[in-house]
Amino acid sequence: MLDPKPHRFRRFRRSSTLPVAPNVADDLRFIRDTMERSAAFTAVSGWGTAVLGSTALAAAALAARQTSSFTWLRVWLAEGLLAVVIGLLACTWKANRRGLPLFSGPARKVALGLAPPLVAGAFLTFLLFRAGLESALPATWLLLYGAGIMTGGAFSVPIVPVMGMCFMLLGGLTVLSPTHWGNWFLAAGFGGLHIIFGLLIARRHGG
Repeated sequence: MLDPKPHRFRRFRRSSTLPVAPNVADDLRFIRDTMERSAAFTAVSGWGTAVLGSTALAAAALAARQTSSFTWLRVWLAEGLLAVVIGLLACTWKANRRGLPLFSGPARKVALGLAPPLVAGAFLTFLLFRAGLESALPATWLLLYGAGIMTGGAFSVPIVPVMGMCFMLLGGLTVLSPTHWGNWFLAAGFGGLHIIFGLLIARRHGG
């Protein structure tokens, strides 16, 4: 007569392996989330950044011809809106071309690091212009933009925070320089630095 104990043992072994599958799925999900949080946002477009620099140089030349501070401000505000559109389109193009996630965890961190200084800059622009302190705008823009690039760029490729630091250094020089040099400091920053670092990003990080 056969002993039923081995059958009970086999049934126990088979049933003991059943709960493993959910744990494996949880582990894979945890690994995926961890990798996403630790990854860098690499969809920054170097060519798009260089195009931003080119439009900023054109804006600086046009702004220099304006006869009033209000029309000068309108030129740079239009350039700012154009820069946002170009930046978004360029990042989307690079992300789609290289199969990179555009709305990943690192992308959200870059946006959260960049947005607060830019929003503060928008309100300070209105405040300074209303107070008749438009000569302080170039330094304010360069410093806040540089701060945003440094904080947001901490979750991107290493060269991006370096670009932010250069913007902040240029903003500091603008503070210490004659006020009528402000437009040309904007050209050097939003034009020159964007072109230089844009070409470096395009060369080292695939476009």
